Amino acid sequence: MGSVNVRPETGKLYVDFRYKGVRCKEMTALSDTRVNRKKVEKLLERIEAEITLGTFSYSRYFPDSPRAQKFDRMEVSHTCETPPFRIFAEDWFAEMLIQWRKSHSDTVRNTLDRYLIPNFGEKEVGRITKTEIMQFRSSLAKVTQRNSKGLSPSRINHIMTPLRMIMNEAANRFNFSSPYVGIKSLKVPRTDVEPFSLEEVQLIIKSVREDFRQYFTVRFFTGMRTAEVDGLTWDSVDFERRQINIRSTVVNGRTESTKTDGSYRTIEMSDIVYKALLEQRKHTHEFDYVFCTRVGTPLSHGNVRKRVWYPLLAHLGLNKRRLYQTRHTTATLWLAAGESPEWIARQMGHSSTEMLFRVYSRYVPNLTRQDGSAFERLLKQNFDVQELETHHDES
Repeated sequence: MGSVNVRPETGKLYVDFRYKGVRCKEMTALSDTRVNRKKVEKLLERIEAEITLGTFSYSRYFPDSPRAQKFDRMEVSHTCETPPFRIFAEDWFAEMLIQWRKSHSDTVRNTLDRYLIPNFGEKEVGRITKTEIMQFRSSLAKVTQRNSKGLSPSRINHIMTPLRMIMNEAANRFNFSSPYVGIKSLKVPRTDVEPFSLEEVQLIIKSVREDFRQYFTVRFFTGMRTAEVDGLTWDSVDFERRQINIRSTVVNGRTESTKTDGSYRTIEMSDIVYKALLEQRKHTHEFDYVFCTRVGTPLSHGNVRKRVWYPLLAHLGLNKRRLYQTRHTTATLWLAAGESPEWIARQMGHSSTEMLFRVYSRYVPNLTRQDGSAFERLLKQNFDVQELETHHDES
């Protein structure tokens, strides 16, 4: 039976229990108070219950403890013989290819070749420990000669996702406990949203070179993603209904299906977009793609960004911002105009309105007012306040 005790020199609580015949003492960061004791006692109850059930993982509860790696080795020593990580990862990759778009499979392939196989390649997949996985993740954030800042939390999470899928699938097939259990994704900072004002949009469209004026008009007033506008074909533009049907994208010069089911959508043309596409048709109607090179091939977003977009922003004295900010701009302009959030979400290809309010609300004052003025305006629009006051005085 374990116990909760306090270390006199620090005043911090620690748990004292036995695991695999070894007496274990692990410190907590909690001071000795009644509330904290109850918390630690509940923790100890969970630990002992899992030990009894045979599901306890030392490294899951105490990843920084020197005992964690020791017990991890003891746990994997009882697993069945499994193939090297490299062999299993290649089999897994081949099986998953049918489910993925080409661009995604290229990304996973790069992750395997550049990060996962060099680190875990010859280790038995069933003997990889949680400690090794955590050490690998930590190494990705370290500064190197190749990367002076270390990888970002978002990039690290994308690298770890295939590793998690591989380890969980291997654990399922070879009947061992996945060491990935309990490892959470790193917290990623909020999306960097810096939309343009309507005045800035007008300045950009007025100043951009003529052959890209319609391109940026469509981007700023439809919210299309880069791959969607680059992959837009004339057969997806319905002038009669004034609609744009998003059915495919262009990624790395290849035509692919849309990113998600929600991305497969129909965008309503505003008058300015309708006129821009009519004008663009005069120049590229003989090609498949609406916006294309002189020989009809899809635009290279890298060339557009480096040769047109960034030089234009510098010329106009505007802050350097990603082209994706055109999409953020569309959302904020629609919201500021009072369009229905549900309608905006459908136009943007979002499955719900959650992202609109989470990402864009601070750019639209009407959505964030907390002084009661919005309700005051509602009353003034629908009630005769003076009449109400008169009735009140008479009573």
